[in-house]
Amino acid sequence: MRPAGSILVKDYAIETPFERSPASSVGDSFVEVKIDFDTNSSIAAINFVLKDEETGSWYQHRGRDFKVPLVDSLQDDGNVVGAKSLGVLPGDLGQISNLPLETESADGKGNDIKESNLEKRPLQGFYEEHSVFKEICTDNLMSVSVSHCTEKDKHLLYIETDLPGDVVIHWGVCRDEGKNWEVPAEPYPPETIIFKNKALQTLLQQKTDGCGSWGSFTLGDEFSAFVFVLKLDNNTWLNCKGDDFYIPFTSNATKGELSGSTHSTGEGQPAALGSPTTSGDTFDVTSEPKQVVSAYAGGIINEITKLMTGISTEKSRKTKSRQAQETILQEIEKLAAEAYSIFRSSTPIFTETELAEDDDAPPPLTISSGTGSGFEILCQGFNWESHKSGRWYLEIEEKASELASLGFTVIWLPPPTDSVSPEGYMPRDLYNLNSRYGDIDQLKNIVRKLHEVGIKVLGDVVLNHRCAQFQNQNGVWNIFGGRLNWDDRAVVSDDPHFQGRGNKSSGDNFHAAPNIDHSQEFVRNDIKEWLCWLRKEIGYDGWRLDFARGFWGGYFKDYLEASEPYFAVGEFWDSLSYSYGEMDHNQDAHRQRIVDWINDTNGTAGAFDVTTKGILHSALERCEYWRLSDEKGKPPGVMGWWPSRAVTFIENHDTGSTQGHWRFPGGKEMQGYAYLLTHPGTPSVFYDHIFSGYKSEIKELISIRKRKKIHCRSTVKIVKSERDVYAAVIDDKIAMKIGPGHYEPDRGSKNWSLATEGRDYKVWEAS
Repeated sequence: MRPAGSILVKDYAIETPFERSPASSVGDSFVEVKIDFDTNSSIAAINFVLKDEETGSWYQHRGRDFKVPLVDSLQDDGNVVGAKSLGVLPGDLGQISNLPLETESADGKGNDIKESNLEKRPLQGFYEEHSVFKEICTDNLMSVSVSHCTEKDKHLLYIETDLPGDVVIHWGVCRDEGKNWEVPAEPYPPETIIFKNKALQTLLQQKTDGCGSWGSFTLGDEFSAFVFVLKLDNNTWLNCKGDDFYIPFTSNATKGELSGSTHSTGEGQPAALGSPTTSGDTFDVTSEPKQVVSAYAGGIINEITKLMTGISTEKSRKTKSRQAQETILQEIEKLAAEAYSIFRSSTPIFTETELAEDDDAPPPLTISSGTGSGFEILCQGFNWESHKSGRWYLEIEEKASELASLGFTVIWLPPPTDSVSPEGYMPRDLYNLNSRYGDIDQLKNIVRKLHEVGIKVLGDVVLNHRCAQFQNQNGVWNIFGGRLNWDDRAVVSDDPHFQGRGNKSSGDNFHAAPNIDHSQEFVRNDIKEWLCWLRKEIGYDGWRLDFARGFWGGYFKDYLEASEPYFAVGEFWDSLSYSYGEMDHNQDAHRQRIVDWINDTNGTAGAFDVTTKGILHSALERCEYWRLSDEKGKPPGVMGWWPSRAVTFIENHDTGSTQGHWRFPGGKEMQGYAYLLTHPGTPSVFYDHIFSGYKSEIKELISIRKRKKIHCRSTVKIVKSERDVYAAVIDDKIAMKIGPGHYEPDRGSKNWSLATEGRDYKVWEAS
């Protein structure tokens, strides 16, 4: 009874592809599955769900399986189709008609008959059609350029877009920063009408090639800005996240002078991403970002202004190709990232691009405190059992030279403080640095030794929670001792176990210890003082920030700006997206949450790329290497959106070691490292993997990365992402593949030589 092409899924389901129907009235868009049943069998119903192969998403009916009855005595559980109505299918597949279907009752007269009176007999044949709509989001571009004609004291504004169909621009002008709309005097462009004496509406002219539309506007010198929204039809308006697009006529844009990009789905109001407007702007009509603006860096902004001018003049508007403009805009984005003046809180318009540098050029400049040089290679210098020796600091000190020879530039050491738990993650007296790993003098010695061999040191700081030394009058442990002798005002009020008198938490509660209220000024001042003391007294170069979900990233920003670390990385950890027991292909929501946290820190810290780790799990374990490319052909984790802030890893003390909470697929570890150590981001290598049978292979991959100067902003060109193989070219310097499938780099333009290989991975380098 299994149709052709069916695959058994474990021992409980069958997966069958749809087949295109023979010629029919609906043409090639109609697909079907035919399942034949033995009428004498005991099968009572067929249950099914739908899977979108393009995205990997599963679709159910109201959270449960669809059910087609084969006997008419089945209880109505709300999911039955055929004799019943079919409801709404959630997700991208859109709506299925939920109009009730009239069916003949058991007595043929429309009278209700109780279930107990029905005989178990086969249903009469039935045929139903339900329309299925799949919404596909497409990227569209809108560009605006402004030039000034000094002879006529006029501003010349040009707008074009590749949005399909008729596009009406609803517009006006402003005289000051108040953004008060005003209707300018004539002349107006063709196809312009006045809307309620408050605005103008102009139908943009169709391009000659039919791909989009454009408009040109001449405006007086007395106006300071052009404001507008776009109207696609009576129900669809595109604006800047609930606000108007605002295009100032001068390059002295203030923080409020933002333009944006929009997400057009034909379903109401889109969101928008803010960016400073100088003499021109390009907008990618894409997914839903929000506005985040920081301080400008003068010199870099001047460079951006020059680049913008290059695409905004009348001559360049007519002669420059879109590809050339996009190249300039990518350079602008890189400069903006260097100034960290704008941080995206959703899908970035541009991926951070390769730094323009010669092979002999110096490393990239430090963007800000906490982000390093871009060439860091991180070692996690402990595992879950390291505290048991009682002399871990001494053991790492003995291995310092070897770690340096392997190519590591940064090491993450375990939590240094007195702790209720031996691993250090239940801190008590923050100024007591005698832990199960060693005493304070041994800690100072190991930091000094690591510095001598050229390795910077990260301290593992637990700021979200702290264990109390004393009980309150109710017997609850919420009174702290030591130098930071806080009382219960330092504990959040919504911690259900510790009777805090502080404000509500700004994040997720950690239930094993009192959650600290970082909105309290005395708490923040004490923590900043402690971090600065650690930097000076111990010599730490930066931080690994534990349980970053516990409170608002803006407080982390405060601590990082005070302690000025060389490098900092946050542990923002939550679950990836799964449907029907399988990991979704699209993990944008998951990496978005990590990017949002980085944004909250103002980009002063990176974050562990949990998204990439999770996707690697499924890709390698299930031989589904297609997962390693997102819908736009970029790496699917944080690495694909904000690589300079992505700290990539495959294992740590929680996921691997003896804890094994989320262990990487066994035997696939070197494929994981072949991916991380050739790609952008800051790769992190787990201690257990270094001092094991993987040491020589890891050393070789690190050597190639350093030799070819791959850094956190290197560019990735994915050339294969298929079922059994993933391949990419990085910076045109390295080609790599993982998976059992075949790949060889194209030798037409480069002289590639095999640099290293192992089980199901290969790396080539360009000579």
